[in-house]
Amino acid sequence: MADSAVEVVKDENFADESNGKAITEDEKKAVNSRKLRATASTHFGDQDFFDESPEEIGDATWGEVCRSCCVHSGEEWAKIFAGLVLLCFFLYFFLVGLELLGSSAKVLGGCSAGNLLGNDTNPVAALMIGILATVLLQSSSTTTSIVVSLVGSGAIGVNQAIYMIMGANIGTSVTNTIVAMGQMGDGDQLERAFAGATVHDMFNFLSVGLLFPLEIITHFLAKMTEAMLPTEVGDGDKWEGPIKKLVSPFGKLIIIPNKNVIKEIATGKFESCEEYYPVDCTDGIRDYKHCKKVGLITCNKKSGSCPAFFQNGATKRDDEISGGVVLFLSLVILIVCLIGLVTLLQKMLLGVSTRIIYKATNINGYLAMLVGCGITILVQSSSITTSSLTPLVGMGVIQLEQMYPLTLGANIGTTFTAILSSL
Repeated sequence: MADSAVEVVKDENFADESNGKAITEDEKKAVNSRKLRATASTHFGDQDFFDESPEEIGDATWGEVCRSCCVHSGEEWAKIFAGLVLLCFFLYFFLVGLELLGSSAKVLGGCSAGNLLGNDTNPVAALMIGILATVLLQSSSTTTSIVVSLVGSGAIGVNQAIYMIMGANIGTSVTNTIVAMGQMGDGDQLERAFAGATVHDMFNFLSVGLLFPLEIITHFLAKMTEAMLPTEVGDGDKWEGPIKKLVSPFGKLIIIPNKNVIKEIATGKFESCEEYYPVDCTDGIRDYKHCKKVGLITCNKKSGSCPAFFQNGATKRDDEISGGVVLFLSLVILIVCLIGLVTLLQKMLLGVSTRIIYKATNINGYLAMLVGCGITILVQSSSITTSSLTPLVGMGVIQLEQMYPLTLGANIGTTFTAILSSL
């Protein structure tokens, strides 16, 4: 008797209200619209799934959420386990794709970014330099760390550095927009995903729009930094998050960008990238110890091995071609993994009521900020956090309203890298 009651509750949206009798599997498949259900609830996979607004979604109980999550047959648990394994596989290579995208962008835009960052200019130009450099490098963390090094060496002033870092915060929003464009196959999903990516963009735009004129007028940020920091700041050890430790080794087998090129050109140690070429390895041995003269692509300092796209005797053009090939490869990996993630999640959520999904994901805003902050500390990139959440917004798993506190948390979490490095 208890088992039949659970079954009726589990499939309550497919049951007939008059007698509580569950209908057959064939009838379930035929019911693909909330208009055909007695409870009028929407399920993932319905033909009118995107017609329901968040205000129309009813509130489920935590008991319903637990039953939907935990009450399954042995066959269903096996399918869930296989789905989770595939999900981890696609997610891992999705992160690898983002890692390769950033590395290839540093190779292709390293020389240009170095020349840009080395300029001591007016506030508006410094802001645009920060935006352009981050778009070229695909990493606000790299831009920020280079800017900090330039300030330490005296190449640029603190005031210019503040405007460049503001620009870096705008430039970093490009990555999740690229990910959102990967859902162009479905108009409704693209609309939601693009809106989810825009939450991150608009937050950074509005923050800079507010702080930029205030800083020009009052210089309060520069005064705060002078009051907080000592006169001399040494280079700290870079803290690497656990997710980065899992993804980086695979990426370093393919390509390793030489960040020293960007810093040295920016500080004026070298005037152009041509001075790094041709690449020269003693006795033709390709490893970190023997390859002292390297260009935009370098070898692994820890293991001593060189990546697949490293070439002895390479010219600047050779390295840039290698960077272009890896950029194309990273975009292919991102698109394939994004399609795999979305398709797999859709299949796993097929038939689940939106009431249950939204109840499970509709957490307190402050708690969502802590979640976003924690994820970003682990992956060491706000771009990765928002790029991973963007497809979920496109699918309707996460409401657009929930993306805002998660984005706030991601922006807070990305500051912990610099704090931990300075300790």
